[in-house]
Amino acid sequence: MSDTLPPSTVAWADPARRLHFERWAAALPAGHGIDWSTLAPASADASFRRYLRVQAAAGPCIVMDAPPPLEDTRPFVHVAALLAQAGLHVPVVREADTEHGFLLLDDLGREPYLAALQAAQAAGDAARADRLMRDAVAALVRLQAGVDARALPPFDEALLRRELALFPEWCVAREHGIAWGDGEQAAWQRVCDALVASALAQPVVAVHADWMPRNLMICGEPGGALNPGVLDFQDAVAGPVTYDMASLLRDAFVSWPEEQQIDWAVRWWQAARKAGVPVAEDFGECWRALEWMGLQRHLKVLGIFCRLKHRDGKAGYAADLPRFFGYATAVALRYRPLAPLLKLLEPMSDRTVAAGYTF
Repeated sequence: MSDTLPPSTVAWADPARRLHFERWAAALPAGHGIDWSTLAPASADASFRRYLRVQAAAGPCIVMDAPPPLEDTRPFVHVAALLAQAGLHVPVVREADTEHGFLLLDDLGREPYLAALQAAQAAGDAARADRLMRDAVAALVRLQAGVDARALPPFDEALLRRELALFPEWCVAREHGIAWGDGEQAAWQRVCDALVASALAQPVVAVHADWMPRNLMICGEPGGALNPGVLDFQDAVAGPVTYDMASLLRDAFVSWPEEQQIDWAVRWWQAARKAGVPVAEDFGECWRALEWMGLQRHLKVLGIFCRLKHRDGKAGYAADLPRFFGYATAVALRYRPLAPLLKLLEPMSDRTVAAGYTF
């Protein structure tokens, strides 16, 4: 088995990890028809997981390499089944070794939504971007209407506050070297209390927790039954109804004019109401809740991107910090209870905050 693995394209930092993989791969049923000589890196993400692509009898497959105890593949297997039952297009789990962290998955292709949307923006093809985003909205409604939130862990107050705490620890103190005094700490606490209260007041549905273009794949033509393919759902929770829509509209790597965001949000709100998803009856209230939910997420992401840089050696994510400072500033400027956040952001975001931000 080891002789068929191409070390030039697939590196294993841990020899014991490679041995576990070889034993698992050798024990897979021959019916898969896997050609291990084609094994090659497919992608990696911000976690400790990585993905390898390999050719099989029925076409390409993906191997997830998720080393325990850093990663746990059981939530992925569990949520994949829930999403498939709800009619979403997710990778079929062909084989699973949850003890050692290896999965054999269907390959949903090589074109993420992010690349397609960025290409559409660059080409001025607003119609294609709109068709793709409408598919993403329709799939989100299927998720919210079709997945029983009781089958997922709760996105509770403790988790909300742990996420918010990433911002002062990693973005404020570690990235920018700023030490808050009592006044700044009190202002931060007031903002956190407001955001947490808003999130907990929302109806609870199944939440993907990273419903963004990097985790959606182009699978066929827009409007087709298989588009989009959905990835990276292992952190799904039972949480606020606006969370995933906020993630889609205000993404880490692609931004949209606010009038376009509102158009897609209205379409989601209308479709969700029709499908029985418990959104607010008034769209204005729904939009406010979505903006506040998005701010909680953006503060968390500012912390995570700085942690990736300083703890994990993945400095590239920090290039998108200005986008998130812009998102956060725009929302804090709009709502009086969030205004104390502005003085906390300003020393870090400089001209971005002073000039505002155009989506």
